[in-house]
Amino acid sequence: MITIQELLDKRGLQEYKKIKLVRHKDARFDIYDMYRHNREAFLEYQSRQTKPVFHNTECIVSFIGEESNRARFVGVYKIIAIHEFAENDPKSNGDKYLYEVEEVIGFEDLKERVIIKWENAISWHQWYKNEMEVIEISPGLSHKQFTDYMDFELSFDELSDIINNGYPDWKKMLSVVYGVYVICDNKTGKLYIGSAYGENGGVWGRWSDYVKTNGHGGNKSLKELVDNDANYAQNFTFSLVMVMSKSSTKEAVIAKEQVFKRKFGTIMNGLNNN
Repeated sequence: MITIQELLDKRGLQEYKKIKLVRHKDARFDIYDMYRHNREAFLEYQSRQTKPVFHNTECIVSFIGEESNRARFVGVYKIIAIHEFAENDPKSNGDKYLYEVEEVIGFEDLKERVIIKWENAISWHQWYKNEMEVIEISPGLSHKQFTDYMDFELSFDELSDIINNGYPDWKKMLSVVYGVYVICDNKTGKLYIGSAYGENGGVWGRWSDYVKTNGHGGNKSLKELVDNDANYAQNFTFSLVMVMSKSSTKEAVIAKEQVFKRKFGTIMNGLNNN
């Protein structure tokens, strides 16, 4: 068994004595999206705490929680100052402590690639002495991770990245289901309801059609928008409203699609034509 401690100590982390392992996972926020697209917000999220969890700590080894008890390493941060908010400070936003940190260099080759098995998932911060097994060395954090069928919205750029690169987590989960999906045109607020079924790879196969056709997937109203503006699909977000087993018949999937068209009024007020 190889532990995260072995990998980090070989790169110099042993010079610190008071180290904590920290696993960030929060139902209120998309931590992956924050980390990838707004690193400053991620660091502030990490630094602001309601309890003195990082007092008497020299540095923290930071992870982003994934499914089950997996955790992805995203850096080592040295604590250089601790600030305590006054009781009525409007800047506190309910937090009590602000830990000023700076990233420790020397771990770049491991960052975003090493995935460990997080022991005791209830405890999101643990002392470094608690050894944790490395279970995977991945190519890196290059895309939004799949978590749950109902938990995501993908921009067209994100969908294109996932489809074109065949990211295994998404391909596996979207290929094994049929379903009803919604495309939101964020420029107008109009919706398109569609369904995925048949032998073309489930939701993965149907959404691949949208990527191949620059966003329209062969749908009349969407095609008109894309034909008038080649970049129009940048306004689209894709999400699922219902997941169905691949044992479902075409007729059953289409029936559910029609239910959602009526519920959302997408024929009269949206982008569906029938």
